[in-house]
Amino acid sequence: MKYLVTGATGALGAHTLDKLKTLVPVSDIHVLARSEEKAAPLAEAGYTVHIGDYLDKVSLKAAFTGIDRLLLVSSAPGTRQEEHQNAIDAAKEAGVSFITYTSFAHADQSSADLATDHRYTEEAIKASGIPFTILRNNWYLENELPLVGAALNSGKLLYTAENGKAGWALRREYAEAAAIVLAGEKTFPEILELSGKPVDYATLTKALAEATGKEIAPVETNDETFVKNLTDNQLPEPVAGFFLAIQDDIKNGVLDVQSDDFETVLGKPLTPLVDAFKELLQ
Repeated sequence: MKYLVTGATGALGAHTLDKLKTLVPVSDIHVLARSEEKAAPLAEAGYTVHIGDYLDKVSLKAAFTGIDRLLLVSSAPGTRQEEHQNAIDAAKEAGVSFITYTSFAHADQSSADLATDHRYTEEAIKASGIPFTILRNNWYLENELPLVGAALNSGKLLYTAENGKAGWALRREYAEAAAIVLAGEKTFPEILELSGKPVDYATLTKALAEATGKEIAPVETNDETFVKNLTDNQLPEPVAGFFLAIQDDIKNGVLDVQSDDFETVLGKPLTPLVDAFKELLQ
């Protein structure tokens, strides 16, 4: 059995490989990278490297030829639909027998702008006829680090999401789930909603304070102050605007997902938020 991980030079891909190599022989693990330079550490670690780009279907077909099980890590917004369609088409032409894809919480019904490309990709995978499991990832705790950094400086964690909740978990835990599904030792449903227990920002702030031993207060604020708080802490304004949009999504319940799929796949509880913050901030 041959396994291929796309996005292998990224953070999620790296964590996935760390777990996957404990489940299957390294000699059976293939990785996709955009350049030999970026892939050099992976080659040195014993993985079989393929050079390809989501915008180049020919390179993808060559990379996927001989692969049995494929992890399609979603690309960055922009030309994502075209890129993912290329990957799916290439996988079908290359004879890939299984795809697992990193999607978005409740992608089929979500009102979030981020869900649009994922919804398209899910439908494209279904239309391909290739057996699949879609991983609807909730939200990485790492995504909150800009808010956390500002909070550690000021003693206040500012947010605009009101009482909205998200199912935060560590990136490595999402990666571990991806590796387990990709390895194929167990059969999983076509759709997995991977979410931690949904909590609000007041609860998140309490966990952060406990993890750091610092007094940090949750402070609900307005849009302008929220953005200024991030830009004052060296975050570019367009990025701060993206974070504001996510606050709106959380306020609207986009990431409030109740599911035990995550712990079922991992076969263990998720890392408690206090411990997760300690891990990230050590």
